[in-house]
Amino acid sequence: MVLEKKDFIEINFTGRIKDGEVFDSTEKENLEAMHRGHSHEHVEAHPFIFCLGEGMFLKAIDDFLIGKQADSAYEIELSPENGFGLRNPALIQKIPIKIFKEKNINPIPGVSLNFDGRVGKILSVSGGRVIVDFYHFLAGKTLSYKINVIRKIDDLNEKVNSLNEFFFRKKFDFEINGDKLIMKVESNLVKLVELFKESFKELLSLDLEIKEIKEIKETEPGKDMNKDLEKSEV
Repeated sequence: MVLEKKDFIEINFTGRIKDGEVFDSTEKENLEAMHRGHSHEHVEAHPFIFCLGEGMFLKAIDDFLIGKQADSAYEIELSPENGFGLRNPALIQKIPIKIFKEKNINPIPGVSLNFDGRVGKILSVSGGRVIVDFYHFLAGKTLSYKINVIRKIDDLNEKVNSLNEFFFRKKFDFEINGDKLIMKVESNLVKLVELFKESFKELLSLDLEIKEIKEIKETEPGKDMNKDLEKSEV
């Protein structure tokens, strides 16, 4: 079966820096190796489901897989231009240390922080200035991917579940009635889900109708993500 744009497919993959370490994987063994030394982290391995050619994976991998066969394994090497881009000197910036002090943050070389949605790594602290590297950590790297296309997905319910996982990292109760997708959404998430109405229409040809339900209180630590500067792992 030849894969086409807008097909939903399930894959296992492992990405590594060429001749180097693994940086992303759906395989349990590789995930455990990546997180070794972080015993507090729960490692859950599961295949990745996405829609081909719709920006849900690296474009170069999308382009590579279109026209290939399902139920097959592939290897692909990506140049920096086709991966996470070339390194750009403009992305190394000097930030006054007073900005950190205002947020009660001690800038330590080697630590990565979230700057209003941009992750930057502290390179050095000298005098009143902090040098921050905003490069993606894979920028300038040649990458290699091993990809196993497990299957093409035709079930519409499974497609909806996969989009909810991709967009929201969450499962919602829903029903499909004709060309309508009726989704039950907690009140605190309604505005967020509304932003993706066009995506559901484009990818599934379904009109999203949101049924607001009582908010389910979250108890997980670290749910406050609205700080200007916040410690973050890369």
